[in-house]
Amino acid sequence: MAQTVSAPPGVRTLAQRAGGVGVASRKVALGTLGFVFAIAVWWLLAEMGVGNGRIPLPSKVVTSTRTMFAEQQLLMDVRVSLTRVLIGVAIGCGLALPVGYLLAWFRPIRETFEPLVNFGRAIPPIALIPLAIPIFGIGESARISILVFAAFFSSVVVLFEGISSIDPVLVRAARALGANPWEIFARVAVPAAVPHVFTAVRVAIGVSWATLVAAELIAAEQGIGAAINDAKNFNRMADVCVGIIMVGVCALLMDGVLKAAQRQLTKWQEKSG
Repeated sequence: MAQTVSAPPGVRTLAQRAGGVGVASRKVALGTLGFVFAIAVWWLLAEMGVGNGRIPLPSKVVTSTRTMFAEQQLLMDVRVSLTRVLIGVAIGCGLALPVGYLLAWFRPIRETFEPLVNFGRAIPPIALIPLAIPIFGIGESARISILVFAAFFSSVVVLFEGISSIDPVLVRAARALGANPWEIFARVAVPAAVPHVFTAVRVAIGVSWATLVAAELIAAEQGIGAAINDAKNFNRMADVCVGIIMVGVCALLMDGVLKAAQRQLTKWQEKSG
């Protein structure tokens, strides 16, 4: 009978790492190719004069980026907007986490409040601007409140659906081993929901950045949204594009950080799977 010879653990680990590096390199290459394609389309539209010739060439946007960074105002606007998004996401997701667990874990609560949650998530956050100004004024509270609303309703649904999809076999197994409801919740539901928590935060970050420009239109003097608005008023389309790109870059970097953290914190699930 032929015997199967397995590679030593060290060799397997090196092979797995090499394979992982190859996959990561391929993803980076394909992702870069997507951006190259987008820039090529952008350049073509600008050269064709689409939009009455108001679309700036990528080279002009690069020049504007250098100028705005040299003046350091762009860095300050990024810092202000990043702070607002972090506060809004932290508060919104902090509220959504217990609400999502309650909706998923207790049927009476779910049947009572799920329609209300679905109602709230259908409301565009920017529709709250006329309401936020008289309630909170034109200061930071109004802008943060809109971001909190956006983060909460975008993440609570993801959390609710994710936690509801936890394998019932795990719950039954824990119950068969004598675990009480609190132990099942703490040792089964919470760990199993970690990937869904990260997904919810990532969704909330994307929605919050998308809402940011509208939120910063509320008499904001600083922030990427305010910079975009000022550039638009003075017909500086290249500066407008710089602001738009910075929103995308910030959102992409934050998403990358969260994905890396998720991989580190959920390694045990990959091993058990």
